[in-house]
Amino acid sequence: MARQRNVGSKPRVHRRAVVEGELRTRPSTRNAIRARRVEKGDPLAAGELAGLLAMKRTSELIPHCHTVPLTASSVELELSRQGIRVRAEAETVDRTGVEMEALVGASVALLTAWDMVKYLEKDARGLYPATSLGPIRVVTKAKSRKEAP
Repeated sequence: MARQRNVGSKPRVHRRAVVEGELRTRPSTRNAIRARRVEKGDPLAAGELAGLLAMKRTSELIPHCHTVPLTASSVELELSRQGIRVRAEAETVDRTGVEMEALVGASVALLTAWDMVKYLEKDARGLYPATSLGPIRVVTKAKSRKEAP
């Protein structure tokens, strides 16, 4: 039997999670992004928006996740030495944490960027030998000790 964990007796407290990750790409792809020569548009801006939207829909994607009202969220993508780095933050005042929301936001942001540059990453066989996703990890998970009013 599948079921969500019962969090009804837990106190409503401020909770925050931060996730970081990376999409490794070819140097030529990073150069195309810098020069704004990606056919589908700006993968950094599109990825940030997609990540925010994904955070709000986490409970629709992950069966055991509760619907969590986000009080704050952010997704930032930037070019790095190896590709594209993401930092996603989610906050709530509720009975359960927001690390899954931040993980989903970070993952979807990077997948959106990959989708937009995949034509630049493919080899002659249509594969992506230089492209990889990860690691994506929770770097901060915090909750206040004081119950919210």
